[in-house]
Amino acid sequence: MKESQYRSFAVFIILIIVGVLVALAGSQNGSLVAGIPVFALLVGLAYVIQWVVFIPAYKFQTEKFFDITGSITYITLVVIAILLSPHIDARSILLAALVIVWAIRLGSFLFRRIQKAGKDDRFDEIKPSFFRFLNVWTIQGLWVTFTVAAALTAITTTVRKELDAFAMVGLLIWVFGFAFEAIADSQKSRFNADPNNKGKFIRTGLWSRSRHPNYFGEIVLWIGVAVIAAPVLQGWQWAAMISPIFVTLLLTRISGIPLLEKKADKKWGGQAEYETYKKNTPVLIPKL
Repeated sequence: MKESQYRSFAVFIILIIVGVLVALAGSQNGSLVAGIPVFALLVGLAYVIQWVVFIPAYKFQTEKFFDITGSITYITLVVIAILLSPHIDARSILLAALVIVWAIRLGSFLFRRIQKAGKDDRFDEIKPSFFRFLNVWTIQGLWVTFTVAAALTAITTTVRKELDAFAMVGLLIWVFGFAFEAIADSQKSRFNADPNNKGKFIRTGLWSRSRHPNYFGEIVLWIGVAVIAAPVLQGWQWAAMISPIFVTLLLTRISGIPLLEKKADKKWGGQAEYETYKKNTPVLIPKL
């Protein structure tokens, strides 16, 4: 193998190791099936689903089903968690419902967008390389694991508590974040669908308050999920609270805002209206 292939393979191994560590932490005090922690099984399944879909994706060199696969994985994991965990309570059902509603909304939105666009140019240089493309799918498996960790840990744990103030506050936080994200996505879709806006950038609605209001909503709703899950976590299960932290770091430091800001700067940088908008509008947290 070439040096680049060795590096990609090493990244692949690291992604597996991190997943194993998360599985071990979240499995403490968790339900078992045939002596195997349900949480660990779910982490493994998150990876397997990505690898199965990767095979035809690599063969046909397409990324059209990448986002929808991620959403299906979220739904699959929480449904199986409910089915395999004994003594399911209202908190578990609430968490599963919130994850499913979010995944259906965002997954269908992203799938329609990629179908309309025809492709995602972020994958152009990655698709031809087996290991690089495989790593993207493997990262999505880890992404799903980290993101939904708090919810899955709370659903599969043997510790049960009735709905409390944490559940109510967490639900309100989730509803606010979900609505914020959905409205922002809808506003941008309508803006881009208008032929008069071709070549322009959106700066109306929630986009006049934040340059990335959809990401703000995404972060907030996962904070809500973590708040609902918190009362039943014990010991190493608290590692699952990395969920909203992971989402925040991912969107603000890695694959979200940095890439979009760079793309926007390349497209509109130097234009007076864009520079003014960028100067006066927060990158993430909306201004009042």
